[in-house]
Amino acid sequence: MPEVSSDLIVVGRIGKARGIKGHAFVMPFTDDPEARFAVGSVLQTEPAAAGPLSIASFSVASGKLVLSFDGVEDRAAIEALRGVSLVIAREARPELEDPDDFYTDDLIGLAARTETGIELGPVRDVIDIAGTDYLVLEIDGAEKLVPFVRAIVPTVDLADGVIVIDPPDGLFEI
Repeated sequence: MPEVSSDLIVVGRIGKARGIKGHAFVMPFTDDPEARFAVGSVLQTEPAAAGPLSIASFSVASGKLVLSFDGVEDRAAIEALRGVSLVIAREARPELEDPDDFYTDDLIGLAARTETGIELGPVRDVIDIAGTDYLVLEIDGAEKLVPFVRAIVPTVDLADGVIVIDPPDGLFEI
């Protein structure tokens, strides 16, 4: 995925063309594709010169999201957009109702430390394994997985840029 401004959030990426009328498969990076990619929605792009793009149609084919855009009328035009990221402003994300819910991209880059103040390293990613979220920490140059559960991660302080970890014995010894 291309680098985008920290003020923008990637919500999808245009893939290969579908058919000859300017439709393309789109990889969504959102929990609610029907709302985010509703007909008439206008999305910025990365690179910015490719957009903005207004969604003309939304459908699903073989379980994959298919979009078309106003003014993109044929296969050649949509192929020219292949790989373009669809982005929104960070502040355009819906507010999270549960204080224990976080947007993944808000967690990446936070400094992780133990409850006793030992600096562990930055959060490099958040991944889902079998329905459980794990923080990927970089500790002494190695990636370590930390289950993102309250018993192990009692504090997330977005304002101060810190995640507090209470690691059980042996968590970082593997």
